[in-house]
Amino acid sequence: MSELAKQLTAIAEELDVPGVAAGIYSGGEEEYAFHGVTSVENPLPVDEHTIFQYGSTHKTFTATAIMRLVDEGKVDLNAPVRTYIPELKTKDPAVAERVTVLQLLNHTAGWSGDAPEDCGDGDDARAIFVEKLAEFEQVTPLGSTVSYNNAALNVAGRVIEKVTGQVYEAAMTELIHKPLGLENSFFFPNEVMTRRFVVGHSRSDEGEIKVARPWALARAGAPAGGFGVSANVGDQIKWARFHLGDGSPILKKETLDLMKQPTFDMRGSALGDAVGISWLLREVGGLQEVGHGGTTIGQYSQFFMIPDKDFALVSMTNCGPNGSQLNRRLAAWALEAFFRVTEPEDEPIQLGDAALADYVGTYETVAAFADVTASDGALVLNVRIKPETLQRLRDDGEEVPEQPPIPIAMLAGDGDRYVVSGGPAKGMKGYFMRDETGAVTGVHVGGRLAVRTKESVKA
Repeated sequence: MSELAKQLTAIAEELDVPGVAAGIYSGGEEEYAFHGVTSVENPLPVDEHTIFQYGSTHKTFTATAIMRLVDEGKVDLNAPVRTYIPELKTKDPAVAERVTVLQLLNHTAGWSGDAPEDCGDGDDARAIFVEKLAEFEQVTPLGSTVSYNNAALNVAGRVIEKVTGQVYEAAMTELIHKPLGLENSFFFPNEVMTRRFVVGHSRSDEGEIKVARPWALARAGAPAGGFGVSANVGDQIKWARFHLGDGSPILKKETLDLMKQPTFDMRGSALGDAVGISWLLREVGGLQEVGHGGTTIGQYSQFFMIPDKDFALVSMTNCGPNGSQLNRRLAAWALEAFFRVTEPEDEPIQLGDAALADYVGTYETVAAFADVTASDGALVLNVRIKPETLQRLRDDGEEVPEQPPIPIAMLAGDGDRYVVSGGPAKGMKGYFMRDETGAVTGVHVGGRLAVRTKESVKA
């Protein structure tokens, strides 16, 4: 058994992850490992053919297709989106006039990024989604900060449709899948269901593993990584090898390299240090990491590359949140095993009651409230999913587990940075935002900005 297989099996068994597939590419060589089963209800062994949903890693596919259109002179990254979608409307009319294609791809559009919108499963799903965008709240000023934005990537998918004259899935097949030989990557649930595939699972606080339902997200979300976007681990490694290469046969090398360059700083975010053209960038132990993982309903994947070392790691799991923990631990093992790099320990600091009081309050996203309280010299974050969001999830057949309190510790150094100090999300980082007066106005949680409610602002 290879060292990768040993590590994968040991971590999966310790964390009770039902199924996982992993692949490493290093200097021209590929290695794969598999563990467990596709479903606890209808188990089949996970193998090299098994299809997983890879979620938001697909944002890099959408961005790459846009960049191919850039190379062909059909799209300008700095052009207003209305150049390609003249009917685009947003709640703030000025944003619709000014938002650029690049701002769709680097999470700086500023409107609500996770607004739940089921626009049907027809070919017009993205067109309907764009119509509904006018109802989305503008959370932050255009181009002012990074806040993870699925909705913006769905609009980018509509740009592809308008420019190519094809439905998104067909355009992506021609622009990306066929030329790169991605024969085990799929968009539609019906394509996946005829093959060996995993289902997502959830794990209760008591440790019970149950199948998570429904299997697929809405079709409008395919450009952001929803719907039936799926692949086997071999095709994900093909994707990594393409982005570690020279761009052939679909991009110029300078275009491929441009995607990995920072476009906006987000140091302190759970997402990394900066965002490129869809890629999330961070430095670890002197190495520049380029990656983008994904989460769907009970499926958690990891994808990152070290371009200077011609290296990539992919791991795809079918359970959460323990699948996410597996991904983090496998990454830590790989960095140490291949490059002798160990991530530095965080330096939590103790703050007095007066300093902690700055952060206490209620923060809001479109889907949830985040209550920050102080107790015994530490902060605790409690997430409350909004009733309308809960109802929508239940109507869709989703089981919504209770959200446990999240302990957070403030970190030493510049800025209002924190780290989750316990629980399933242990190690996840974020930061609080302040306005020009020094007042705390928001908190980044999982890369998304939650804005402080007026009622909770300290008098």
